[in-house]
Amino acid sequence: MMARQAGISFTFSMGIAAMLLLVTACRQEPVEPLPSDLMPAHLAAVPIPADNPLTPAKVDLGRRLFYDKRLSSQGTVSCASCHRQDLSFSDAPNQVSRGVNNALGQRNAPSLINVAYRPHYFWDGRAATLEDQAMAAFLSSVEMDADTMAVSALLRSGVYRDAWRAAFSDTAVSMRRAMMAIASFERTIVSANSRYDQYVLGNKAALSEQERRGMNLFFSSRSMCGACHGGQDFTNDQFQNIGLFNHYFDRGRYNVTKNMADDGLFKTPSLRNVALTPPYMASGDSDKGPLTTLEQVVEHYNDGGTPFSNKDRRVKKLGLSKAEVADLVAFMKALTDSSVLTRREWSAP
Repeated sequence: MMARQAGISFTFSMGIAAMLLLVTACRQEPVEPLPSDLMPAHLAAVPIPADNPLTPAKVDLGRRLFYDKRLSSQGTVSCASCHRQDLSFSDAPNQVSRGVNNALGQRNAPSLINVAYRPHYFWDGRAATLEDQAMAAFLSSVEMDADTMAVSALLRSGVYRDAWRAAFSDTAVSMRRAMMAIASFERTIVSANSRYDQYVLGNKAALSEQERRGMNLFFSSRSMCGACHGGQDFTNDQFQNIGLFNHYFDRGRYNVTKNMADDGLFKTPSLRNVALTPPYMASGDSDKGPLTTLEQVVEHYNDGGTPFSNKDRRVKKLGLSKAEVADLVAFMKALTDSSVLTRREWSAP
């Protein structure tokens, strides 16, 4: 596993600048490159949809929209309200988030770190693209509950007119284009400067002895952590049930597929910056109560979870000692890249 992980030395050719030139070459438009250090060279190239090429002007517009509460019906909620940079673009420590009119959502707001790499969005995977995810939150009655006519007027006003023209080369405002801009900004939120990354890149002193023990246990057949939390972002991007409840009022993936084999299944989250984003799991909860610490999460797996018909067969009693639990927690804390909390490129304009 470590050899494979260390082999994730994909490059961006000449970085994001080259990618931007490539996706816009057919229009022969000059492109000002994004800062090259935004895109870690040892990660795979960020997937960019053909119908929404990444440009600095679009990213800049998306950043402004991401932080603008005026996009919500009451002018009280923005994307950043539930995805705060100082909380690793999550809503920690809230179990669920509040939208307009103080409405409560149903699920825990996940971090947006490296969200560009995900093949589907929301805990049940009902959105296929970041643009679709942004639109769903934009229109949701318990999130932004947007008044599209009011938002259109805002985007046509002097507040956004120049930025819109720079991003789209015309003044044809649409909600879809607004979501394309927000998604473009979110695709730049790429991070891989944790001490674990430094270790993989050759700095063997980056991890302590305890963290290395935790890493070896994490990727071992004994714990099976790496079976679901592998790859560059510590997720297999699949749907599993891990035995949080013996009955699921929120049926997860089943709500999308209507397939009983998907009952109670939820998307495996990335573990990047996991130490900064409690509580854990789709609802932040379990039969035994909220999971607010990584120690509680590891103990949940160590106990084998709660019996459920669709529980993943790999979730079973592990027999880990207290020292081994501590080792695993130490390793997961080493996945933290705290630089994302203050990166000016991602902060409110």
